[in-house]
Amino acid sequence: MNVHKNARMTPLGRVLLVRRVVEEGWRMADAAEAAGVSVRTGLKWLARWRTSGEATLNDRSSAPVRRPRATPAATVEAVEALRRQRLSGPAIARKLGLPRSSVGLILRRLGLGRLSALEPKPPENRYERATPGELIHIDTKKLGRIDGVGHRITGDRTGQSSKRGTGWEVLHVAIDDASRLAYTEALADETKESVCAFTTRALAWFASHGAVVARLMSDNGSAYKSHAFRELLASQGVRHIRTRPYTPRTNGKAERFIQTSLREWAYAQPYVSSAERTQAMLPWIDAYNTMRPHSAHNGLSPWTRLNNLLGNDS
Repeated sequence: MNVHKNARMTPLGRVLLVRRVVEEGWRMADAAEAAGVSVRTGLKWLARWRTSGEATLNDRSSAPVRRPRATPAATVEAVEALRRQRLSGPAIARKLGLPRSSVGLILRRLGLGRLSALEPKPPENRYERATPGELIHIDTKKLGRIDGVGHRITGDRTGQSSKRGTGWEVLHVAIDDASRLAYTEALADETKESVCAFTTRALAWFASHGAVVARLMSDNGSAYKSHAFRELLASQGVRHIRTRPYTPRTNGKAERFIQTSLREWAYAQPYVSSAERTQAMLPWIDAYNTMRPHSAHNGLSPWTRLNNLLGNDS
């Protein structure tokens, strides 16, 4: 039972009741009334305390002491062995002559309810480039357009059932692998034209801060696979790296930055319009780059980390 440790008649309340009777000389009727329990309950806790001390005032397990009909350990081991051979629950039940419900219960208890539990977890592939601009991660995230404070804030659902969506705008992000310096824009869409324009501005922005981009990593979105995007990177002398399909963790730094943006900026407060939200992005990204400490870099901000890597004094 998971209850608050200071709630009434948890172990703390039981100790208080017993001490009032034993040390302060309270009558059990008065101590029980003060605790909000019956005299019989108070006497029960007092008897337990006199038997073995305060340890017996803790909650006991609700599991029975004896379970004569419990599944034998040998059966549990047989179920586990067959499961590790990747047999399904019904197949194990047929093979051992057990009810399917019992096999399912055993598998869940063993933590093998899903076959995916048998797959070894892939090793963590943590990496960090040593030089600013050596690798830039880019990605996008759709954000719902805002045309007023919504019903989740105002509580007014008038017309909600017939209201059509106001569409989307797209957050484009680019983040340096070595320093975590980030560049963002909120654009109308994620077409190849928008992606190419954003990438051109991002490359120029990083270069202006001393991080000349050599490699760029993206997912497999259609805009990133377009001829226009390929030609843009070729003209800039940037090598394009694409993530493995259905493996977003490969581009994890961009994914993590997007989640930080959503939590600390995009959804951190109610906005009246998309323009107001976009305007709020500018001071937030500036603070992220210049002041926000990064735990992986001993509390240094991306801007400080960038200058340290480049050997700058400022």
